[in-house]
Amino acid sequence: MEQLQTMTVEQLIARIKDTDDRLRGEAWQNAGPVGAAAIEPLAKVAADAGSELEVGRSAKRAMWKIVRHVGRPGADAEKKPVVAALLSLLGENWPAALRRDVLWMLSEIAGEDAVPRIAELLKHTELREDARCCLQRIPGQKALEALRAAMAAAEGDFRAALAESLRARGVAVPDVPSKKLVPTKQTSVKPVGRT
Repeated sequence: MEQLQTMTVEQLIARIKDTDDRLRGEAWQNAGPVGAAAIEPLAKVAADAGSELEVGRSAKRAMWKIVRHVGRPGADAEKKPVVAALLSLLGENWPAALRRDVLWMLSEIAGEDAVPRIAELLKHTELREDARCCLQRIPGQKALEALRAAMAAAEGDFRAALAESLRARGVAVPDVPSKKLVPTKQTSVKPVGRT
C-alpha cells in the first residue's frame, strides 16, 4: 500500500469499496491523514443501502480513524474542517443511524462552535439522546447552557436524562430525582428462621 500522505480521497473510497477484505482493512486503518475531504464521500458509502455490510462498516471505521487522527494534540488546524464536515452530515437528508454515529464522532472533537447545531437535535425525538450525550462530553459553557435550556423545556424521561447530564457536568439539580436512585423492582426481605 502506498504512503498515506499520497492517498487521495478517490483512492481511499475505491479501496473501501474493494471486495478484497485485506485491502479494505488497510484502507480504513490508514484513513486518518486523508482528512476532512474524505468525510462526506465516506458518509455516502456508509449510508448507501445498496452497499455490502462490510463496505459500509469500513466507511464508518475510516471516518472514525479521521476523527481520532485530527483529535490528537497539536492538530487543531486539521480538526476544524473535519468538525465542519461532520456538522454538515446532521441534516435530515442523511439516515438517522449515520447521524447518531456522527454525533458520537463530534463528541470526541467538537468545541463550542459546534454546540448550536448539535443543540438543535435535542428537539429531535430520534436523535435527542445522542445529542444530549454529545453535549455532555463537549467542554465549555455553551454546551452546559444548551443542556440547561433543553432541560427547562423538557418533560418526562428526557428531563431526567438531561438532569443526569447536568449532574455529570457538576451542576446540582435538586428538583429532578435521579433515575439511578429509584428502584426498578420492589424487593422484600423475609426473616430467616432459626434452627
